[in-house]
Amino acid sequence: MTLRETILHGTIDRLADWLVDPLEALFPYDSVLAAYHNKGKHFVAYDLLAALADVRKSIGRVAGSPARIDMLRCFLNIALDKFDNTYDYPSYVALRMLPLPTIDEPSEFSEIVLPRRDRLSVQLLADTLGFELLALEGRTKLFPLMRPSAATVAKRCRLGMRVAAPALHRIGLPAVVHADDSLAQAAQLHSTMRNRMDAIEHDMLRFSIMPVYVLHDEYLFIRVLQLFETCFAALAVSIRSAIELLTENQIKAAVERLSEAGAVLRESLPLFSLLATMEVEAFRTFREYTEGASAIQSRNYKLVESLCRKPDEDRLDSVAYYSVPEVRQRVLAGQFTIDEAYRHAMADASDAGGAELTAAMTTFSGSLLRWRQTHYRLAVRMLGQRTGTGYTEGTPYLDSVRRIPVFRSVLGTHSTEQEKQA
Repeated sequence: MTLRETILHGTIDRLADWLVDPLEALFPYDSVLAAYHNKGKHFVAYDLLAALADVRKSIGRVAGSPARIDMLRCFLNIALDKFDNTYDYPSYVALRMLPLPTIDEPSEFSEIVLPRRDRLSVQLLADTLGFELLALEGRTKLFPLMRPSAATVAKRCRLGMRVAAPALHRIGLPAVVHADDSLAQAAQLHSTMRNRMDAIEHDMLRFSIMPVYVLHDEYLFIRVLQLFETCFAALAVSIRSAIELLTENQIKAAVERLSEAGAVLRESLPLFSLLATMEVEAFRTFREYTEGASAIQSRNYKLVESLCRKPDEDRLDSVAYYSVPEVRQRVLAGQFTIDEAYRHAMADASDAGGAELTAAMTTFSGSLLRWRQTHYRLAVRMLGQRTGTGYTEGTPYLDSVRRIPVFRSVLGTHSTEQEKQA
């Protein structure tokens, strides 16, 4: 019997034993993850998938805290997405496993959205860089194919620390990273965050990484997508808050919200450079097994776009919004936007207040346009003219949407000069 067969049969036996007395705290997470990580989600044996489906049917009699049982249910749904034929971008990136902020939360939560985003982002970055260091030092056998060079790992650490720095400062931990070189800085960050996380946070990180194959770079790819989703989830909450503040004629506070949102978006840009360190061959190999999952299905990105202004009719009736039906329904139901709130606010704003608001919107728009442009350029490098996953057109689609105006109410929000600088 091969090692893989031993892992498979051992995992199925553990699941059968657990079902006799299903206590969530004793669920064999490690064994299940080992089976998935040993081959990749796309290649998990049917027998294990069937056993996990049986476990899920019994979720109603599992003993444990409601929060832990919900985590187990989420874990099983993510693990079984291909088995269920529900595999998509949110399940591939394990978004339901992450404590993302949401615009459905009470408005008062807007005050803490940035600290929440910062903490989760630093945790994801620390885990990402920690994996890179473990692989470089030969201390992990996970995802062994096409390991990066030492120089590439050092570059990844440098770029990762660049993204982490402002968030670390805001959450009061700038002094935890004081080494001279990027590898040592990454090691300090990883160690510090591991010691500062509770059990739920540790499990969140463990359970939110299920690559489809065993290529090293897919770990980085998934984590960066999660970081972008964390960014856009926070942006959506900040924009909703800015809209509410404008309707209350609190222009200065709305400007602060938009300025914070723009800063967070700009801070995320080095993540594209981090993605660019992936081997093109590695990316094109594992993406063969991600058909059905595409970033066009990103709810958080579409929320940000549609909260800025109502999408044009042809975009609203395209695959872009049919891929996120809940967001499309919000738009059709008359979701209020920054564009509309701006027009109302300007009627009563002072000259100074109106100028500040216009400037904040113009700056945010430029940041989002630059983000789109950078995304497009990276996609061209990695994909060329290949079609995208999730049945999309790939780079031609990104080319067609990167110039869509962010706002209609503010002139000059689409700047060719900004594209040249991106």
